[in-house]
Amino acid sequence: MPDAHCYAALGVGDLLCGRDSTARMGSAVGPIDSRVRTLVQVSSSPVTWGYGRLVYEDELGTHARTLGTSSLPPIEFPFANRVVARVRSWTSHLSDPLSLSYDTMAATTNVRASLEITKGATASDPIALDASSTGSFKDEHANLLGPFPTEEEWATLPRVAGRIPWQAWTVAIVEFVERFSYYGTSAVFVNFIQKPLPPGSKTGAGFLKKPGSGALDMGQRASTGLTMFNQFWSYITPLGGAWLADEYWGRYNTIQYSNLIAVIGHIILIMSAIPAVIVKPNVAIAFFSVGLIVMGLGTGGFKSNISPLIAEQYKDQKAYVRVRKNGKKEIVDPATTTARIYIYFYFLINCGSICGSLAMVYSEHFVGFWLSYTLPTICYLLCPIILITMKKHYKLSPPTGSVMGKAFKLIRLGITSSPRKNTFKDAAFWSRIKPSALRAANQPIPAWMTFDDAWVDEVQRGLVACKVFLWYPLYWLAYNQMMNNLVSQANTMNLGSTPNDIVAKLNPLFIVILIPIMDFLVYPALRKAGIVLSPIKKITAGFALSSLAMVSACIIQYHIYKLSPCGSHINTLSKTRKDCSADISVWVQIVPYGLIGMSEIMASITKLEYAYTKAPQNMKSTIQAVALSTSAVSAALGQAFVTLSEDPFLVWNYGSVAVVAMAGGVGFYATFRKADREEDRMNNLKESTYVGGGEAADVDVEVASVSVRDEKRGL
Repeated sequence: MPDAHCYAALGVGDLLCGRDSTARMGSAVGPIDSRVRTLVQVSSSPVTWGYGRLVYEDELGTHARTLGTSSLPPIEFPFANRVVARVRSWTSHLSDPLSLSYDTMAATTNVRASLEITKGATASDPIALDASSTGSFKDEHANLLGPFPTEEEWATLPRVAGRIPWQAWTVAIVEFVERFSYYGTSAVFVNFIQKPLPPGSKTGAGFLKKPGSGALDMGQRASTGLTMFNQFWSYITPLGGAWLADEYWGRYNTIQYSNLIAVIGHIILIMSAIPAVIVKPNVAIAFFSVGLIVMGLGTGGFKSNISPLIAEQYKDQKAYVRVRKNGKKEIVDPATTTARIYIYFYFLINCGSICGSLAMVYSEHFVGFWLSYTLPTICYLLCPIILITMKKHYKLSPPTGSVMGKAFKLIRLGITSSPRKNTFKDAAFWSRIKPSALRAANQPIPAWMTFDDAWVDEVQRGLVACKVFLWYPLYWLAYNQMMNNLVSQANTMNLGSTPNDIVAKLNPLFIVILIPIMDFLVYPALRKAGIVLSPIKKITAGFALSSLAMVSACIIQYHIYKLSPCGSHINTLSKTRKDCSADISVWVQIVPYGLIGMSEIMASITKLEYAYTKAPQNMKSTIQAVALSTSAVSAALGQAFVTLSEDPFLVWNYGSVAVVAMAGGVGFYATFRKADREEDRMNNLKESTYVGGGEAADVDVEVASVSVRDEKRGL
């Protein structure tokens, strides 16, 4: 196949390719528009001229290439013999007239100013950029608000968060509304499933009298099993939601479609609790089960995409050094900013949990379950409305096409080409499969390898995050006790006039109180003292705290059995006796709920941060979904403990989970303690210019509106 010549017709938006070595301007595929002011020739053979940045699309995907400043590498197309469909943007940084004759085709450029000529623009409508006086192409840290930190500054200067953009706060409000609906609905699941209808009731309302609100009378074991299924389903479906977002629809559209599905699921749940249905347990459980499944589908598409959406609203994706008014320097660190964004994201999640749960629990007890399911449905309608209103203000990423497939192929190539049987110990695993390494070794480049070396590094970093998440199911085992068994435990204690399912709200209350304390007092004090509380250390602390929470629950359960007039068969004998409750104040549960809340600040928030900062730019939703799916795996593992979720085994239940969580924390730290040393390096990898192969479903691609802004991100 002879060399093919591609001509970037700047100002037109087309990349014109001739298919033989004698191709001239007139024989290029496509016409030459009169608006063209600069013609850039790109050959499959090396060329040494031209400065700038080109983002283009072909049938293999979307690519970005950079021409050097005064040296190689030139722009190189993986398949120069293919016709490229569209040029998305071109940034020219030519300060001197340049003339080149290559074979039989000549191109002359004379661009003295730094121009951004984009699709639909003409050379007379430039967009000014901050080019250097030398005319060289700006480096990857250009357009920062200060210089990129040196190695010494990374080691010595304190790191602070940048300003959280207001657009991110609106995304957090959407999450607040969604969690209000989700937790408001699920807060009454245990009583709805476990306990019987109060005598003469057609709504399930118990008016805070014994035996309390209820509906289906299926017992504690069934309620634990169904709530764990809901946990599993709601956190396995994000994998599908992430795939749809990254491959086809984009994050925004996927969230909106998921909102519609979730509303349908909420409506079906309402049907399970209306008076005509709730009195027929077999019919009610059928509606309830279908509602859980449909609502879980919507939750999956929403959760996997809302977390990346909020973080990507922060535009300064590179660290820089800032000088304060007192003359002291500090590093404005994107990783620290992302951590702070997710702290307040989680803050609003728990605000939604508190508000939704309190309102729905009292609705359950004084009106009925139908109202507890109706109010969240009405509130959920605010989610799509807010997103529609704010869409024009959001920074939206288009779908990236077959990126996941290429990541799997890349890993498979590494495994098959590794000389070692144990590829985990192959130090050259990733460097061996970089495109540059294959070219240097004169090995054939696979047809699917349309990305650069930097993307290989990003995939490697993303895989590190996935390995971290493998330990999370052991953490969630302890967390999940709060969703079912601790609610049932409260019902066997001295409640006074407090609903048993309201005590669980101590957990989000602790989180809401502790988050500002951690953000404004604890974390700044640690940074000032030069102590970096790395993600690995935070996650380890989260494991330890969750284990302590289960130890406290185990001790409480032991004393409940000891002091109850029904001994260790409370739930069985309470159906025949008027009251089997132990004379222990329900408020001692402040200990396990508080410890779990503190563990969430350490482990759960860090999981969101870690998933975003370690994922490749075009796989944010996918890695976030992998992180979420660990809850589903934990719920599946939790089914093994369901047999312990009834009398007289509950002490063993809490004790076993405590041991598992502690063992998980020890194993996690032993595995990843060395990863702390790589944290800064991983967070500051050179960003890949590989975008992907999808079409812009989320946005109408007007490069003029995104290319300047995204130059910092290396898009």
